Amino acid sequence: MIAVAAGALGVFLYGMKLMSDSLQKIAGNKMRTILAKMTDKPVRGILTGTIVTTAIQSSSATTVMVVSFVNAGLLSLAGAIAVIMGANIGTTVTAWIISLFGLSESSNAFTFPLVAIAIALPFMFMKKDKLKSIHEFIIGLALLLMGMHFLQEAMPDLSQYPRFLETLGRLSDYGYLSILLFICVGAILTCVVQASAAMMAITLVMCYKGWIGFDVAVALVMGQNIGTTITANIAAMVANTMAKKAARAHLVFNVLGVVITLIVFYPLLRLIAKITIAVMGADPYILPGQEGYEPTAIPMALSIFHTFFNVVNTMILAWFIPQIIRIVNWMVKTPETEGEEVFKLKYIPSHFVNTSELDIESAQQEIRLFSSRVVNMFDLLPKLTNAKSNEDFDAIMAKISKDEDITDKLEIEIAKFLTHISEAVGSKEGSKKISAMLRIIDNLESIGDSIYHISITKKAQREQDMNFGANNDGHLFKMYDCVRHALIIMDANLSKNYEDVDITSAYQAEEDINEFRNLLRDAHLEAIKSGEYTYEVGTLYSSLYAIYEKIGDFVINVSQAIVTSQETVAAPKI
Repeated sequence: MIAVAAGALGVFLYGMKLMSDSLQKIAGNKMRTILAKMTDKPVRGILTGTIVTTAIQSSSATTVMVVSFVNAGLLSLAGAIAVIMGANIGTTVTAWIISLFGLSESSNAFTFPLVAIAIALPFMFMKKDKLKSIHEFIIGLALLLMGMHFLQEAMPDLSQYPRFLETLGRLSDYGYLSILLFICVGAILTCVVQASAAMMAITLVMCYKGWIGFDVAVALVMGQNIGTTITANIAAMVANTMAKKAARAHLVFNVLGVVITLIVFYPLLRLIAKITIAVMGADPYILPGQEGYEPTAIPMALSIFHTFFNVVNTMILAWFIPQIIRIVNWMVKTPETEGEEVFKLKYIPSHFVNTSELDIESAQQEIRLFSSRVVNMFDLLPKLTNAKSNEDFDAIMAKISKDEDITDKLEIEIAKFLTHISEAVGSKEGSKKISAMLRIIDNLESIGDSIYHISITKKAQREQDMNFGANNDGHLFKMYDCVRHALIIMDANLSKNYEDVDITSAYQAEEDINEFRNLLRDAHLEAIKSGEYTYEVGTLYSSLYAIYEKIGDFVINVSQAIVTSQETVAAPKI
């Protein structure tokens, strides 16, 4: 029985994942854009969270995405709390799908036609990406319903196990103490499973089979609302302080919602029972064996309660967002060491919740940080030339060396993350963006290497006391300015969400670098012939402007990669 139930739950969860992933492929980029442009207005934030979660069918994906946006500085803490409130409302859709379609005896009447339609779609529209995602969504929905059917079949008739029924009955007879017990059970099981949808499915089936009464089922659902916050808190474990506060706010909101509901628990349940009787003519308090018992009554009442619980709590607590912020500020202190420069991914979460297309935003933010680090690293080069003491020079060299090591690690970690999410990304837009990002980080790391090589060359120049002459020093400073101008354009292009890229300025900056390099090369050859400086000095001098020019190549490659990530634009390769 346990093996069959576990398999049925696996089918259900896989169906949920297929539905969520396919919806993200259809609307993932739009969801990212909507959330990224979120404001601090609570009503708009709540509506956004509701719409996004309803669209992608995953409150965990929404909350993890919110945490990453707070971490990236794209969303304030107040805005994040509002979106999380909306996500709680959006997640109630799952319960309604199960209650309306997954528990009836005729659920197979929906399941097999859905499978037939889904199988036919790829053959009818083989080259349509969005239709392929619709195919996956339908398959996911069919598997979800099939999993619910198998789960019902796996649950035994408890009339054959009187001792178990007696134990459940005893646990349910302690009033508020029983309610608190089952809230804890629901929270713990959801933390362990890390899937509130799975726990909701199990709870609904137990209600349908008559294992538990309405009040116990409601307590389990309230516990699940607390347990589901574990996902966002795991995602925030290695994030910055603001992201941790956003995750704690999710926990605080759900706990406060449970406390508010407990105050009016039994009157609220009687109200839900009356609504259920009015809607379907069945009382959720009538147990199996009693006259008028209807197995679908409790699941329906539970779905009504789940929606009522999240909507009403949101309407109440939305007025207390500043107070919630004060609570999480008390819970999460800003460490004194925050802001120290160590290698740490800021925007890519270290969690195992795969939000596929939505994770692209996290990688994009990390690449923006990567680009800023490279520009700051480049800005250290003039300080090497102007360093007055060996101690100052060595300190700057150590900083460049450390930054170069960090750029190596950034490329490796971002590439690993992009490779991981590429397995779940199915849209052409997402795949092209990931390919572009892989090319971008490769070139950013190459820029870091080149900057380090320049610093090594300058160190050799200082140690050997080589003087290029005022004229040549001026040429190198001009070459530095040309390359820095190109880097600034590249950095700006990376900050534009890969849209409205200034590729014309990027090409012009690259052309200016190449033309000036050609002038320096011709002048250098003439200087060697005329004996203006020694061959050793000339070798160091020419290697410097050659590395600067090579950096220009890597820089233009980045902007080109951004352009090629757009389906309608093609850029020449260098």
